[in-house]
Amino acid sequence: MKRIKSILLIIATLVIGFVLRGCFTPQTSNSKQQTTNPKPQTATWTCSMHPQIKLPKAGKCPVCLMDLIPLESGGDEGGEREISVSPYAAKLLEIETSEVARQFMSAEVRMVGKVDYDETRVTYISAWVPGRIDRLFVDYTGIPVKKGDHLAELYSPDLLTAQEELLQAVKHNPSLIEASREKLRLWGLTAEQIAGIEQSGTPADHMTIYSPAGGIVIHKNAKEGQYVQTGTQIYTIADLSTIWIQLDAYESDLNWLRYGGQVDFTTEAYPGQSFAGTISFIDPVINSATRTAKVRVIVDNPTLALKPGMFVRAVARPKVAEGGRVMDPGLAGKWISPMHPEVIKDGPGPCDVCGMPLVTAESLGYVTDNPQNAPLVIPATAALKTGKRAVVYIEIPDQEKPTYEGREVELGVRLGNFYVVADGLEEGERVVTRGAFKLDAELQIHAKPSMMSMPSEQAADSTEPKPQTHCPVMGGEINKEVFADHNGMRIYFCCAGCDSEFKADPEKYLMQMKAEGIEPEKLEEPSE
Repeated sequence: MKRIKSILLIIATLVIGFVLRGCFTPQTSNSKQQTTNPKPQTATWTCSMHPQIKLPKAGKCPVCLMDLIPLESGGDEGGEREISVSPYAAKLLEIETSEVARQFMSAEVRMVGKVDYDETRVTYISAWVPGRIDRLFVDYTGIPVKKGDHLAELYSPDLLTAQEELLQAVKHNPSLIEASREKLRLWGLTAEQIAGIEQSGTPADHMTIYSPAGGIVIHKNAKEGQYVQTGTQIYTIADLSTIWIQLDAYESDLNWLRYGGQVDFTTEAYPGQSFAGTISFIDPVINSATRTAKVRVIVDNPTLALKPGMFVRAVARPKVAEGGRVMDPGLAGKWISPMHPEVIKDGPGPCDVCGMPLVTAESLGYVTDNPQNAPLVIPATAALKTGKRAVVYIEIPDQEKPTYEGREVELGVRLGNFYVVADGLEEGERVVTRGAFKLDAELQIHAKPSMMSMPSEQAADSTEPKPQTHCPVMGGEINKEVFADHNGMRIYFCCAGCDSEFKADPEKYLMQMKAEGIEPEKLEEPSE
């Protein structure tokens, strides 16, 4: 009985084993499929730090000696600077694009300065004849005066003598009357004062000094009882209805500033309130210490709110046309006074203030408001800059998968959050404004030209060997008196000591020179 049970157990075990073998044994079709799809073999090796290095087998990078990594074959799809990603990968990269377009942008020039007097509206009151000041009607600074207000009384013996001469001429010698009147007029007497002397027939022992202009008395230089000479300054009067703003502009910002341009400014005395003025002068000389130039802005101040000495913060926002030229739509076709920028007319003619002929706005550096003058601009986030180079990524249209091309462009000036494009892009193309750095990293991984790698034009030129100019050990300029010979080649160094470093591992430095396209000097074979 036990023997029969043993035989049955063996048979059951064999059956179960056969069934299990059939379940886990791969089918013939699958085996064939596996044999027809072998694991891709990598034939190219590159360096993660120097993707321009491509070698057919594993090893060390000849530049940095890092271990080479296998290069996926899929990375070579597309053009030299193109990269394709799946729609899902594009979402992960958070790629955003915007269209390259022409539009007028505004530069922003920030300056600081302070309020100052308008020098053309400052009047000095001085003594025209020697004498003694017997009375001051304006006896302290800060008093507002009007034109024609009396300021002081002056006693002058010389003035008494001149009045006597006038009266004698009236009585006995009419031919000298006009000369006597002119003498008194030059000594500061008004026509009314001279007529009063002639009518009264007696000379006035005191002369009243009247204000020739209205404004604020900002200086009082004399006292009652003080003797003065001809030319002694008595008062200084400033008309504050118009003031100047003296600003400091960096030399790099002067390109955007033009005579007649508008400047907005604020002051701490009036928070939240903005004032505006017009540029009337740009200093032609740069301060060698501060590297700034003075910019003068003329401002109307009818309420006298702005006071000389106040600190201000100013900003000019000129509109920029193609080529970096400044444009002001309000001055298109206008005529401006070269001395008084506030005088603007629709046609030629004289200035209302100084009489000088008006000039065109174009002659002062402005261009007209023509849509064709709008510059080609891209968002600043689209440009990857490394020194003088700039790379942007262009979205290639009509592709099965999102495809982008790295392109080196020439940028102009930066205007806020935009760059003016000088060359390399066309209107209507779409540039990557977000995720460009990630795309650039993908190109580096696939050993394609990128922001950090050599441009393709330079790379093509580098195929020709270059003579050695720098030491392979320290990188300094070579010294022809320090060298080492190796396998028929002469390698030069910058200083003694580098040769021993080279001899310790010559293959390392020779591979590095080869990767950089440098060919050592070959030694001449000795003649037999």
